[in-house]
Amino acid sequence: MRRLTCTVFVLLGAILFLHEIHAQEPVDFNTQIAPIFTRYCMGCHNDDDLEGEFSLASYDALMKGAPNGPAVLAEDPDNSLLIRLITATDETRMPPKEEQAPTPDEVALLKLWIEQGAKGPQGQEPDRLTIRVPAITSHTSRSPVTSLDWSNDLLAVARYGEVKISQVVLSDQVENGVQSLEWKEVQRIADFPGKVTAVHFYNDSQRIVTASGVTGLGGIVTLWDWQQGTRLRDFKGHKDIILDAEVSPQGDILATSSYDKKIILWNIETGEQLHSLNEHNGAVYDICFSPDGTLLASASADDTCKIWRVSDGDRLDTLGQPLKEQYTISFSPDGKFVAAGGADNRIRVWQVLSTEKARVNPLVYARFAHEGPVLKLAYSSDGSKLVSVAEDRTVKVWETKQYTELKLIKDSVDISMALAIDPTGEAFVLGRMDGSLDYQKLDVKSVPRESIHKSEVATPVVAGTSMNDVAETEPNTTPEQAQQVPVPAKITGVIHTEGTPDQDCFKFSALQGQEWVMEVNASRSKSPLDSYVEILHEDGTPVERLQLQAVRDSYFTFRGKDANQAGDFRIFNWEEMELNDYLFANGEVVKLWLYPRGPDSGFDVYPGTGNRFTFFDTTPIAHALGEPCYIVKPFAPEQELIPNGLPVFKLYYNNDDESMRQFGNDSKVHFTAPEDSNFVVRIKDVRSYQGSDFKYTLNIRPREPDFSVKLTDKKLTVFIGSAQEMRFTVNRLDDYQGPIAIELSGLPPGFQSTSPIIIEAGQREAMGVISCNATAKTLDPETLKNIKIMASATIRDQVVSHAVGAFEELKVEEKPKVVITIVPAESGVQPIANEPGKPAEYVIHPGETIMLKLKVERNEFDGEVSLGKEDSGRNTPHGVYVDNIGLNGLLLLQGQNEREFFITATKIVTEQSRLFHLKTDAAGGHVSLPILLHVQPKE
Repeated sequence: MRRLTCTVFVLLGAILFLHEIHAQEPVDFNTQIAPIFTRYCMGCHNDDDLEGEFSLASYDALMKGAPNGPAVLAEDPDNSLLIRLITATDETRMPPKEEQAPTPDEVALLKLWIEQGAKGPQGQEPDRLTIRVPAITSHTSRSPVTSLDWSNDLLAVARYGEVKISQVVLSDQVENGVQSLEWKEVQRIADFPGKVTAVHFYNDSQRIVTASGVTGLGGIVTLWDWQQGTRLRDFKGHKDIILDAEVSPQGDILATSSYDKKIILWNIETGEQLHSLNEHNGAVYDICFSPDGTLLASASADDTCKIWRVSDGDRLDTLGQPLKEQYTISFSPDGKFVAAGGADNRIRVWQVLSTEKARVNPLVYARFAHEGPVLKLAYSSDGSKLVSVAEDRTVKVWETKQYTELKLIKDSVDISMALAIDPTGEAFVLGRMDGSLDYQKLDVKSVPRESIHKSEVATPVVAGTSMNDVAETEPNTTPEQAQQVPVPAKITGVIHTEGTPDQDCFKFSALQGQEWVMEVNASRSKSPLDSYVEILHEDGTPVERLQLQAVRDSYFTFRGKDANQAGDFRIFNWEEMELNDYLFANGEVVKLWLYPRGPDSGFDVYPGTGNRFTFFDTTPIAHALGEPCYIVKPFAPEQELIPNGLPVFKLYYNNDDESMRQFGNDSKVHFTAPEDSNFVVRIKDVRSYQGSDFKYTLNIRPREPDFSVKLTDKKLTVFIGSAQEMRFTVNRLDDYQGPIAIELSGLPPGFQSTSPIIIEAGQREAMGVISCNATAKTLDPETLKNIKIMASATIRDQVVSHAVGAFEELKVEEKPKVVITIVPAESGVQPIANEPGKPAEYVIHPGETIMLKLKVERNEFDGEVSLGKEDSGRNTPHGVYVDNIGLNGLLLLQGQNEREFFITATKIVTEQSRLFHLKTDAAGGHVSLPILLHVQPKE
């Protein structure tokens, strides 16, 4: 009974509604019927998306109907296809069951309109962008600033439904030491259907272009003679709101982008559509022309940015690596770089190489910039600075050599959605959501911050070198009880007391800038002590060594890492990381040495082979899958850092296991005194163990940087007409990180070798080749003694030389089974010099890849010739590598005698010249004669 009563009331309500409608004026198509179609139908049935070959975009389209018949039968709603589909209960229902459908009142209104003859609009049908909603009274006199442009002394400010042009005048008022500006309005244009999303001056500030529209309905771009307030031309081609409109530097082409995922290029004089760029899969938020007008860059909600050729609309590159939507993009004033930002809080900068044809544009910088999405980016007129605006209400100024933060503006009253740079490059203006404008000076008083490392500081003052023998005496458990020792000192002691775990403290004096080494000998002498050493102030607080600012966040993506592993560091977003970056994970700092070389590999960290090194005397530890890690930059403890939304880690002078992995469980700390003062060195067992046999020797001595070099293969067999490799490794002492030159002398006639062989700064090894001609003979022991190998380096302005172990055997064989030669590739780079008897010379630029060819002459050997995998390029500069190794490395198959290969130089490589060769272990082992590779910056 209750259900029947409800049904009766519903029917009575519908009858009363229809009766009320009949009593009113005839149903109006524009104001009553078209809004129903817009709300429920036009997403699928419009002129661009003709689902069922049927459009409801206009009255004429509706009455045209579908291929199988008319949609509306005047005065017959029950038999009209439109009503039958809307009221259907099966799979034919429109809109589909999962979509919102017209209400019973709206269905009744549609039926009544058809009963009245389905009459069309009275007069001209309204514009597509007409919003048919009740007016809402605003409670504020100022609407959000949506776009800005600053040209000459004119500022254009766009808001909802209007654009104001103002003259920029310096005010007599000074706020916080900055002279303020006044905006004297000279023109106001208000003929817009909705929010003005973009405004730009062009034609020497005589005209402006504006973008506007209504979300879900369409967009319009208009050219204005702003001084007269007259409309010159409208451009309509997008089916959703237009998000940006840009005029080319030459003023002949207009580019528009929209929420409808499209970019359209127009002839600005005729209004003709030149090209439609449809390869984005999301809204295109921002576009910009290159300074010469030949390229267009776009930023999209599909997590990509793209580079387009303007002349034909072809896509030249998709700029990879963004993690989320990209909201803003900007060419540098010289056109060599393009910067973008978005919802992943980062700024990325790519080098623009695809200037004429499709080409990969390498990512050169990626910076975690703000704690919120990056909304706007703009370069200063001279390109020396970049301004970024973010949703976290912060603004930053960056220098553009390394993209380091120079200035932070925070605690804004509201989010800034618009940005304009003063044409002189002296200031910029922000437009906020609360409708206000904020004028800021672009000058930065502070100098750019520089990261620090011990090997980069000036030559320190060092103390005397006469060691004092000291025996530990108790009590010295606390810093207050620290035993005073003269330094340098050799302290013998034992970690053992009754009761609580023992720790021994020693006080010493040091002058600012003095460099000291605290070195423990315990486990190497079979003591069970697992030492831990730290440096404290007299009051017991740790001495801060430096601070590490995270600039990129990541995590381990494949398996955990033990404390020794140096290879296969698979970490999230590795494409944005660069060789020699510091990676921080749970207190440990390592350094990236080699890129991942395929889909199933990760970074190698220093030294590249063997147990991994750590930096700043941090201790190697195990890391779990999914554990956070960060790319960090080191700064002095007193340096004021500009926050970037990522953590800052403080490092102190302490160590568990020596960072170069030579001392086992013994500790070693390099200490630079931050001031003239007394300091305390504390030693203990890291596990808090103790015992009468927990003995140690603690040396406190001046830092004495030095090195020793070893020839790894002292017995070589050299084939006439071929070559063999000499490999040298260095043991760097007390953190000496400079370059080392190795010279060979005394080779008898018939032998040749590469000399000098340079071990690069910070690297562990270098290779050379030794070859011979038909006059060479196997060397006897006496002749071998005449060959001298010396290694030298400049340390603290003094040349330091050490002898390197000599050859023990140098045999000569007559006929090699394999001869390897590096030659130019037909379509690759050509040598700049190729004289007989000398290595061919080639040039490579940082960030460039070149192609060469290798040939193999086979003598009674037809097997595979493998030239290595990650190590296939021998003696290349650090950061230069053979780039197309594949899963099997650089390989010649059975019967194959030549192949092309590629060499890539990363952007970190410094200008230098270096001999490079290839090596195979096939047929007894052979290497190619070297080529000379010149790394030169681009002009």
